[in-house]
Amino acid sequence: MLKLYSPPSADPGGQDAVPYWIDLLDPTSEESTRVATQFGVKVPSRASLQEIETSSRTRAEGQVLYVSMPLTLQDAAAGLGPVPLGFILSPRLLVTVRFSDVHAFAKVVAHVSADPKVSGPAVFCALIDSMVDFSADTLEKHSGDLAAVSTRVFGHSELILPRGRRFARVLRESLGAVGIAGDHLSRIRESLLGLQRIIGFVSETAGDWLAPELKTRLKTARQDLASLVDFEAHLSGKTQFLLDAVLGFINTEQNDIFKILTIVSVVGIPPTLIASMYGMNFHYMPELSWRWGYAYGLGLIALSTLLPILWFKRRGWW
Repeated sequence: MLKLYSPPSADPGGQDAVPYWIDLLDPTSEESTRVATQFGVKVPSRASLQEIETSSRTRAEGQVLYVSMPLTLQDAAAGLGPVPLGFILSPRLLVTVRFSDVHAFAKVVAHVSADPKVSGPAVFCALIDSMVDFSADTLEKHSGDLAAVSTRVFGHSELILPRGRRFARVLRESLGAVGIAGDHLSRIRESLLGLQRIIGFVSETAGDWLAPELKTRLKTARQDLASLVDFEAHLSGKTQFLLDAVLGFINTEQNDIFKILTIVSVVGIPPTLIASMYGMNFHYMPELSWRWGYAYGLGLIALSTLLPILWFKRRGWW
């Protein structure tokens, strides 16, 4: 899909209408060729936008800057890889190449469409600001999710030494939530680092023709990104801590289960030995002729069962 945005004073249908922003959403080869022919910019393919080398994600051809970054979105059709977002920036024109809906774009379109003085670099700065704000909101949401997981695992005293299915269910749910949060944070960090890279490149390379107020906005966005990267590192550390804690609780639960099975097996050995001994049915066994031989055997079995239990109880295992 190809969309052209021109100043309100220009006639969109006339020959003199010069767009300041061209938005390509999952472009076809015909649309890419049209942009290259009509506006003199080469639209990169999706494969080139997904390359991870710095030289591939940030390059300049004269005053035309080609930059790209990964989004936090994943494309199941492309092997769950990140969805790329590309910018082609010149002093008068911005071309965006994307392959999915991006939250920041709708907000920026509504904001800049009514501004007669808008330019391509201004739209670029507006998109950057909107994406930084969206990343901050996403990190705040994940911070709340991790706090909820921490409360479920540590916040209730009755769950610290629990027994039964309830705590096992809490552990399974917490483990899944921590895993999802860790995956999302990893993708957010990749996107934040991509934003940092392109902001730094544009600020340094386009310094000769970028307006001073736009330079200031990019500098502010760069500072905000630095704080977001630090906050993401904090959340990643918290995620690792919660993962270790949940796995520790799971190991404790498993150890308790093995401890119970060990106690049961040890307690069952002496009675089994006594019952096996008196079950041999030899002809000359003194206890066979005793009046209270049966009661004696039962008492001996009961005593051999009770003594290990008392021993484990004294050791604190029971």
